[in-house]
Amino acid sequence: MNRIRKGDVVARRSHNKDIIFIVKGIVKTKNGDIAILKGLIDRIEADSDVEDLEKIKRQTVKKNLRLLNEKMEEKIKDARERYHSESLQEAKRGNDKVVTGRILHLDGDKRYSQKSHQYYKKLGLNAMVINIPEYKQPKVVYNLLKTYNPDILVITGHDGMIKKEMGFYDVYNYRNSKYFIDTVKEARRYDEENHKNLMIFAGACQSYFEGLISAGANFASSPARILIDFLDPLVVAEKVAFTEKYKYITIDDIYFELRDGKKGVGGIGANGTMRVL
Repeated sequence: MNRIRKGDVVARRSHNKDIIFIVKGIVKTKNGDIAILKGLIDRIEADSDVEDLEKIKRQTVKKNLRLLNEKMEEKIKDARERYHSESLQEAKRGNDKVVTGRILHLDGDKRYSQKSHQYYKKLGLNAMVINIPEYKQPKVVYNLLKTYNPDILVITGHDGMIKKEMGFYDVYNYRNSKYFIDTVKEARRYDEENHKNLMIFAGACQSYFEGLISAGANFASSPARILIDFLDPLVVAEKVAFTEKYKYITIDDIYFELRDGKKGVGGIGANGTMRVL
C-alpha cells in the first residue's frame, strides 16, 4: 500500500469513501498514525487511522473540483440575474449610486479563501477575504474590523463533531466551534465599542449552531449538525449585501438558495446593507 503523506487526497474506507479529504497532517500515537483531514469540497475537519485511508485517483479529484467550479459559476449566474432587479436598474437609470454592503470574510482554508474572493469579485461585491487559521481568528478579528470597517462579517473554515450524535451542547465536542464563537464575541465587542451593527455569519460543517447564535451571530451553521456546502456562507453574505437597508432578511428569504436549506443554516435574521445614494 502506498504510504499516506501530508497533502494526499484520500477517503475513509469505513465511511464508504463518502467524503474526499486532503491530509492536513499526520500525528504519531502509541496506537498508530492518525491523519488530520480537511474536506476537499465540504467545510469539515476530521481525523482517521491512516490504515483506514485510501488515496483517491487524480481523475476523480479533477472531476470533483470541476463540478465545484461549475456549481460556483452557476450560482454566480443565478445571482447576477437575481440582483440585477428592476428596482436596481431604475436606481441606476436615475443616476443614483448603488452601494452594496462591505464584506470582511475570514476563512481557515486557503483554497476556499481564493474561491470566495473569485465569487465576490465576479458579483461586483466589495469584499476582503483573508485566509486565517480558525484558532487565530479570535485574536485578529477586532483589529481587522477596525481596519476594513465592514458591514458584513463572515467567519468560517473547517469544523466537525468529535463524537457524532452526542455532546450536541458541549463546545469541546467540536473541532473549531470554540474559535468561531470567540471570534463572534470579539466582533460584538467591536460593535459595542465602535457603535456598529455587523451582520455576522459564522460556522462550518457540523458547527455548534446554538453556541454561535448565543454569542451574537445573525446566521450560523449547522442546526442539524450536517455538512454545509462551500458556497452557503457566500450566499448568505451576498443576499445581505444586495438587500436594501430598510428590509429585514430572515432564513425564509435564503434557505431555498442553500444546498440543504434550514438544516444547514439558520439564524435570527438581519437588515440588508445596500444603500441607494
